[in-house]
Amino acid sequence: MECVFGLVGDGFVIVASDTSAVNSILVHKTNEDKIMKLDSHKLVAASGESGDRVQFTEYIQKNVALYQFRNGIPLTTAAAANFTRGELATALRKNPYMVNILLAGYDKETGPSLYYIDYIATLHKVDRGAFGYGSYFCLSMMDRHYHSGMSVEEAVELVDKCITEIQSRLVVAPPNFVIKIVDRDGAREYAWRESVKDTPTAQPEALGV
Repeated sequence: MECVFGLVGDGFVIVASDTSAVNSILVHKTNEDKIMKLDSHKLVAASGESGDRVQFTEYIQKNVALYQFRNGIPLTTAAAANFTRGELATALRKNPYMVNILLAGYDKETGPSLYYIDYIATLHKVDRGAFGYGSYFCLSMMDRHYHSGMSVEEAVELVDKCITEIQSRLVVAPPNFVIKIVDRDGAREYAWRESVKDTPTAQPEALGV
């Protein structure tokens, strides 16, 4: 029941994701961060098979860093999105990655941007986007309440509405979400929305063993 969504505001992009690591009917973690920082001004939020998601996003992160190391300049957000799309397209004909991506970034020349990239290498620049079962509710909420030039406060309020809708509508809803933002000051974590916290595994002596 993964949920990843994001939107472009006035000078920033905000992305949010659930933090549940699940396999079939089992929940392994409720604090898995699915939004990776590509570089100082880029974020990639991913959903899909856990192994593919981690491996592919790390592969993109390292190659973006390698390009900057070799050339002395970072990739633009559009260039990083096209590189990501190219790698997915290449893998599609060999051993596909089951991963869907929202790539957010901020460039001095063009400002904030958000790119939608799915597992079959479809690429679109969007103002708002979502993946997962929660997208049914997020997209409808954003269609109703989103407008261009939103402030950070308005965007966070809309994100919270989406999270509330997901948690009240989905039969098996993820309890926790992480929210991150990227603007001219860089990419950073904004907040966590927690209803369940992971607790350390009880030690044998605590169980009276």
